[in-house]
Amino acid sequence: MKVTITSFFEKRSIAYKLLIFLVTTIVIVYSLPRKGKFRYDFSLGKPWEHENLYAPFDFAILKSEEALQKERDQIKENAIPYFDFDSKTYNEVLARFPQSFETIFEDSIDQPEEQEDLKKFIYSFLEEIYVFGILEQGIDFPNQKIIYFNKSNQITEIPFGNMYTLSKVSEQLKLKVKSNYPDLQDKLTFLFFELIHPNVFLNKDLTQKVLDQELSKVLTTRGSVDSGSRIIAKGEVIDTKTYFILKSLQKKYELQIWSKNSQNWVLFGYTLLVALALLMLLLFIYKFRRKIYHNNTKITFVLFNVLWVVLLTNKVVSFNPDYVYIVPICILPLVIKAFFDARLGFFTHVITLLILGFIVPNSFEYLFLQIITGIVTILSVSDLYKRVNLFISVGQITLVYMIGYVAFHLIQEGSLTLLNTEFNAFLYFILCGFATLISHPLIYGYEKVFGLVSDVSLLELSDTNSKLLRRLSNEAPGTFHHSLNVANIAEAAANTVGANAMLVRVGALYHDIGKIDNPTYFTENQINNINLHDNLYPVESAKIIISHIEKGVELAKKYNLPERIIDFIRTHHGNSLVYFFYAKALEEDPNIDPDLFRYKGFIPFSKETAILMMADSIEAASKSLKNPTRESVDLLVEKIIEKQMADKQYRNANITFKDIYEIKKVMKDKLNNMYHLRVEYPE
Repeated sequence: MKVTITSFFEKRSIAYKLLIFLVTTIVIVYSLPRKGKFRYDFSLGKPWEHENLYAPFDFAILKSEEALQKERDQIKENAIPYFDFDSKTYNEVLARFPQSFETIFEDSIDQPEEQEDLKKFIYSFLEEIYVFGILEQGIDFPNQKIIYFNKSNQITEIPFGNMYTLSKVSEQLKLKVKSNYPDLQDKLTFLFFELIHPNVFLNKDLTQKVLDQELSKVLTTRGSVDSGSRIIAKGEVIDTKTYFILKSLQKKYELQIWSKNSQNWVLFGYTLLVALALLMLLLFIYKFRRKIYHNNTKITFVLFNVLWVVLLTNKVVSFNPDYVYIVPICILPLVIKAFFDARLGFFTHVITLLILGFIVPNSFEYLFLQIITGIVTILSVSDLYKRVNLFISVGQITLVYMIGYVAFHLIQEGSLTLLNTEFNAFLYFILCGFATLISHPLIYGYEKVFGLVSDVSLLELSDTNSKLLRRLSNEAPGTFHHSLNVANIAEAAANTVGANAMLVRVGALYHDIGKIDNPTYFTENQINNINLHDNLYPVESAKIIISHIEKGVELAKKYNLPERIIDFIRTHHGNSLVYFFYAKALEEDPNIDPDLFRYKGFIPFSKETAILMMADSIEAASKSLKNPTRESVDLLVEKIIEKQMADKQYRNANITFKDIYEIKKVMKDKLNNMYHLRVEYPE
């Protein structure tokens, strides 16, 4: 069955993706709440052609767009900008001043007293202009009287005129120099404009955020209509007031019912929007996670998680909208991150929330809180295999929910007086936090159903008492010891450069399991001076050495190791040469084909697989050092990694020169510690 499914995925990959995309879209669309259209048509200034219309329920009257825009324009006109003060700039200016002063005035002033007086003058003026700071260029508020000034995380209100611009500095400097040092005007001007830099910057984000908050407080309604009251009589001309009452009633209807006449169009509109959102998710995966895109199982996994979150939320909202925050939405980014990475987890979370915007009440408040908690989940949940980390993260998520809810309450109500009557909301957040704890068993279930691997599984695979590693220890003890050393070195290197240390360690433990088949043909397992390769031709020896990659992959699949671990077996030698036997063959035949001695594996494609290649080669080569010293170990590390770089073994790995530098440094230290090398002290 498994072979049949795999074959189907491989041969019909695009068709399968299209099918699962359409199925997900259709299921989501038909789960969305039904909304419709007001059944009456009307226009401003035209007679009402329908029967007398009475209010079927109480509803608020919407303001006109012009009235709303006028209020918004007034808020924008009165908005006070926020500026950030960078205190470091002034200290940097003072630090550069002595050298600049000496360079410019070294031949101009001979007397020390005069130099000191001039320095005091300059220091005084610098202090004066940097009290409130120098405004960045291109920023001008000619009619602004006051601003908010953020200095050392303290926001104060100051007159806008207190700040300096570069032109104002120039004018003030000209006046002061003219009255104090007229002969040094050019040099002082040159000095100041060589030294000073703006240190007050407009905080566009905060300014816009505060402005948006003020704009959000604008009431969109003006008055209300009571149930049963007459709105308009047949034949009556629709004036401006009545028009906005009708528009308000129309909106109220659209929020409550879905008329049959507009059902197909509404469905079509929903389909377009949901399909567009899911398409963006697939395009993101295609562009930035190509390997996931080409794996139909992983695509199914991602879309399945989006689907169950939407269906569960819709079911809860249909039952009782007040329970919407009980649904543990944060499980979605947590699970995606556990199997893939944080970036895909957050992107999937955001796309899902956009779809949920059609379902939930108070969608802006809901989206804001869920996006913030999604960010907290991504940032806080690390090392998921450590249970305490999950409990800590759940506490943080619950706290963020509560803080966000209180903030929205303050914005909407303007006080905390009614907050004690909404205690249930906090209870829902606590229940949501506890529900997030099911992520552990959920991840375990996903691993069994979809065949994926998480950090929890990696922890289990790292147990050296597992069946396969125990077999490696018994049948190839030298290789087992080598694998342990490689795992320690690779894990330390991975931690240094921010790679997945647990994944590297597990990959290192299993990378040489192919040597179980013929352990005595590998030097680390030879317990006497007899080398079986002495009786073989170099080509035959190379073939046996190379075969441990293929045999390792076969053995890993037999023991159901995850594909992510098998990748380490395939790539830990890349396509390099078995150089010892190739050099030996060259002595007999200078024209021998080097491809006979080349590994058939793939070159490393990630930071983790590249680290393993380095650690494996270095640890193995270090055994050839007869009298290891710190210098010889360092030289060995440099030589091996430089050779691998020259062979372009890392061209597909997302690893930088800085990473390689840090990795080499760690590996040198680890090897020196393994050999207990110390600096020689003088006698």
